[in-house]
Amino acid sequence: MRYLIGDVSKKTGIPASTLRYYDKHGLLPFVDRDKNGQRSFKDNDFNFLQVIQCMKQCGMSLKEIRGFICLCMTGDVTLKERYDILDKEETEVQRQIDVLQKQLAFLHYKMWYYKTSIQFGTEEIHMVNLPEGKKVDPQIHQKYLAAVQQCPNIDELIRFQNNYSK
Repeated sequence: MRYLIGDVSKKTGIPASTLRYYDKHGLLPFVDRDKNGQRSFKDNDFNFLQVIQCMKQCGMSLKEIRGFICLCMTGDVTLKERYDILDKEETEVQRQIDVLQKQLAFLHYKMWYYKTSIQFGTEEIHMVNLPEGKKVDPQIHQKYLAAVQQCPNIDELIRFQNNYSK
C-alpha cells in the first residue's frame, strides 16, 4: 500500500513539516516519489520512521541518524556496524537513565524534606545548632532513608495532602 505525507503524518503523529525536514536532510532515502513528485511511503517505511524517532529521542544528531539510515540502505554488509551503533547508543541511554534516577531520588528526598516541614509548620525540625550557627542536620538524608525503609510507598512518603477544607 502507498501513503502520502499527510497519511503518514496522521498515522505516526509526526508532523508533515517534520517529515519534509527529514527528507530534506537525507533521512528518508527509502521514500519514493510518484509521477507528480509527491513523496510516496510504503508500509515498510514506517519501520524506518520508528527507528528515526527512537534515535532522535535518544539524542542522536541528524547526521548520526542519516549515517545509520545510509548503512541500512547499503544492506547486509553493514549489519555488524549497525548493531555496534545501537549497542553504543544503549550504553548512552542507560547512562542517561542512571542520571535521571539519581535526580529523581534527590527530588523525592527534597519533597519529603518539605512535606515534613509543612506538616510541622517549620523547617526547624531539620535544623541543628552548630558552633558556626544553625544548619540543616547533616544526618537528615539518613533520616529520610530510614523513613523510606519504614514506608516503602514513596508516594505516601513524599506527597503532601492538604487536609484543610476550602
